[in-house]
Order: sequence, then C-alpha cells, then structure tokens
Amino acid sequence: MSEMIKIFDTTLRDGEQSPGASMNIEEKIKVAKQLERLGVDVIEAGFAASSPGDFEAIERISQVIKTSTICSLCRAVEKDIWSAAQALKSAQSKRLHIFIATSNIHMEYKLKMKPDEVIKRAVNAIAYAKTLASDIQFSCEDASRSDMGFLKEILTAVVEAGATTLNLPDTVGYALPEEMGKIIAEFSYLTQQGIVLSVHCHDDLGLAVANSIAGVQNGARQVECTINALGERGGNTALEEVVMILKTRKELFNGLDTRITTQEIYPTSKLVADVTGIKPQPNKAIVGQNAFAHESGIHQDGMLKNPQTYEIIKPADVGIIQNNTLVLGKHSGRAAFRDKIKSLGFSVDDEELNKAFERFKVLCDSKKQVFDDDIRAILNEETTHIPQVFALELTQISASSAGKYCAVVSITKDGVAYSDCALGNGSVDSILKSIDRITGITGNLKDYQVESVSSGKDALAKVVVRVVFEANKPAIMGHGIDLDTMSATAKAYVSALNSYLSMKDLLKSSPKENT
Repeated sequence: MSEMIKIFDTTLRDGEQSPGASMNIEEKIKVAKQLERLGVDVIEAGFAASSPGDFEAIERISQVIKTSTICSLCRAVEKDIWSAAQALKSAQSKRLHIFIATSNIHMEYKLKMKPDEVIKRAVNAIAYAKTLASDIQFSCEDASRSDMGFLKEILTAVVEAGATTLNLPDTVGYALPEEMGKIIAEFSYLTQQGIVLSVHCHDDLGLAVANSIAGVQNGARQVECTINALGERGGNTALEEVVMILKTRKELFNGLDTRITTQEIYPTSKLVADVTGIKPQPNKAIVGQNAFAHESGIHQDGMLKNPQTYEIIKPADVGIIQNNTLVLGKHSGRAAFRDKIKSLGFSVDDEELNKAFERFKVLCDSKKQVFDDDIRAILNEETTHIPQVFALELTQISASSAGKYCAVVSITKDGVAYSDCALGNGSVDSILKSIDRITGITGNLKDYQVESVSSGKDALAKVVVRVVFEANKPAIMGHGIDLDTMSATAKAYVSALNSYLSMKDLLKSSPKENT
C-alpha cells in the first residue's frame, strides 16, 4: 500500500485573496464540486468569521460535498471558532483550522503579545475547538521565521490540547528548500503520535513548490496548495505541480502518492481561470497553454519519433485532449449532448441541460467547428445559479464620422423589455453607458479582458469585467461569451450587475420607462 499525501486545497480561501480573484457563492460551490471530483482530501472553503458571504459559502459547500473534508480558517479566538463550527454543521467530514503568529516580528508588532501569552491563547483555542469538532488543525503563522525553541514549545502544548494536524507555513515565501526540510525534520518525531505534519508555502521567491517537496521528503504528509498557484502576492504552492512531481518521480518518494484524479487537473484549472478571470501564464507548468507545445524543429522531430523524447508527462494524464474537436453537430440530439458533457466532467440537471443544449444548437449554426472548450464555456455560464434580475436581449453598435460610437441595448426584467441608447468614446463605453441608463445603476469599469475560447476566426469571445457599483466596495466580476465581442461585453457587464444585486439583495423596482 502506498503512503498517502493529503492534498489540502485552499483555492477558495487563500487563493481568493489574490487581488481580483474574488468569487461569489455560486462560483465557490461550482469550484468546490470540481475539487471534489479532482479528489482533494481537504477543501478550505473560507474564513467563516470574516464575512457573512464566507459563512454562507462554507455552509452551502458543507451541504453538497460528500467525499472531501470541509475546513474553515479561524483565528485563535472563540468567536471565530464558534462561527466556523456553525458554518460546518452540515459537513459529513469537517475540520477547524486555527492559526496564530509565532515569529518574533509578528508577535511584537502585529499581535503585541508575549510568547507565553501566545501559547496560552493557542492552547485555550484548541481546547475550545475540541468541544466542537474532533479534527483540529493548528498553524504557526510565519513558522519559517520563528524561533525553533519557541516552535517546539507551542507545538507540544497544542498537541496536548488536542490538535491533530500541525501546519508549519512559509508565510512570506522566505525559506529555501533546505531550510524548510530542516524545520519539518525537527518535528518528524510527532508523526509517531499520529500527528500529521503539513506545509503551506508561498511563492515570493519562486520556491513554493520546491519548499513543499522538501517538506514531504522530510516527513510532511499534507501539502497545502491552490489551483494555478493562486494566492496573495506571488501566490501559493501549485497543486498541479506537486501532484505531478510525486506521480512523475515516484521512484524517489518511496511509494508516496495522492488521491488526486490527475485527469481532472486541466478541467479544474480551466474552471478556476474562468471563474476568477486570472489565467495561468502560457509557460505555466502542467496547465499553461504552452506546457505541451513544441516549436523547435529538433524537438518536433524527436516528438514525431517518440513523444517521450521531450514529454515527461502525457497531456491526457492531466486531462488535456489535444484533438478536442466535438463530433456533434446541429442535428445531434440531447442524449448525445448529455453524453458529451458527462465525458467533460459536468453533472447538470434537466433545466441546465436544456439551456446549454439550446446555446449549443445556436452555436452550431454559426461555427464550422465546435470544440470542447466551447462547450465548457457554455456550461460554466449556464450552471452559475445567480438570480438573473436583468437579461440581455440585443446589442447594436454604430459609429459616427466624428469618432463617436452609439450603442442600442435592450434588456429584460421580469419579462418586460427596456431599451435605450448612449454615445460613448468607443464601443465598450457606449454599451456600458446604455446599460447604466436602462437599469438606473451606474458602474465603474475597473478591468476588462477579452480572449478567444477556442481556435479559428469564428471562435467564441470570452469577456471578463470587474466593476465597482458602490464606492469603497470591492469590484464585482462578470463573465460573458458570444461570437460577437461586443455582445459578450454587454453580457459580462450585465452578469456583474446581477452578481452585485444578488450579493446586496438589492432588487430595485422596474427600470425607468424609456421612449
């Protein structure tokens, strides 16, 4: 039997802290379901005490996930721990993750506490948490810059209080692999007591994965990571890289393995990129668009003779179907379409299937070839259950000789269509002004991204926007796909508006009548 490395995914908590990576509740649920399909052992679903939105997301994820442990982060204070326990009530398997800073600089300047006070607070927090759950994880924030003697003292105390997993993070990405390995090795004796040692490394110096692997080599049996290396500052340890290192170089790890279904890696990466709007750089290992591309003539020659000359991982092993043309066409039926989306890893109800199927049929009338990525984009849009207060019906653009653009937009609310037009400095500006006029809600566009979903000049355009609808509030993300880029832009803006309204529960009366 292989010894298992637990994969602790914190995409929904630490990954979401990446600037611009915020997700609404429905998107978090969708990502959590995909993480479950991926085979993640622990899903850190959020920080329950940080906001009502995080609490609700953890609560709802706990209700739908069956095979992964659901975890909430907590500070070492009773109100955080109680809040986390309440959010996790429905979870079939739950974990409370308690942290406190242990480095001298953090204790002095952030906590303003003496070392003995930090130990006392940690012990009291663990003892209280044990009354609410059996699976308790304790993290020493900034462990890599902490005094080793103090780490031993506090870890001994929290184990006696009931902690079952000990996490030693390289919070600011400061450690070198040799240093991280030594820290884990110092506490490897605790594994004989049934304690799981964990690593959580940041990538400020580009060493997060190397440090995590050094931790595993020295006794860590849990790795905390995110999809696409999302995370604060330089990001976190990339789940896909750690998993494929262990799989590809398994002869060096004495039988260590993970429960990850590696064929789900690429679909998970695509989903997280779609939801957050943060795409991996082209040369990103494992999931970047160039990860399996070969341009050099010498490399191409070798690949033709034997793919193993330049590929140490088969693309199919991580879920990349290189010839991904969809054989279905406009005459295909729902049954064939359902089989196809099932093969792509999606599970949909009848209503979602019908909506996606209609979108597919329309697409088949407009495109010569429909690709798997086109279908993924349609499904990701149709299976996001945000209340559709407003729905886009029509977008039409015209340009004047003076360089001004005019957009005519039609939007429905409660089955009633409302139309208006506006002049702008460009197509996008005029569209957004028209939507603002119709809805009576003004947004401030902070970011605008457009990319093609698949290949060819008839490729679907995917637009991601970030919009501020309320001063001093975070930007809201919206997504839109269409063969026409401006229609995709309008859809993305309306999507952001609907998401804003669902978050605020701000359902205004019908828009003003326009003549």
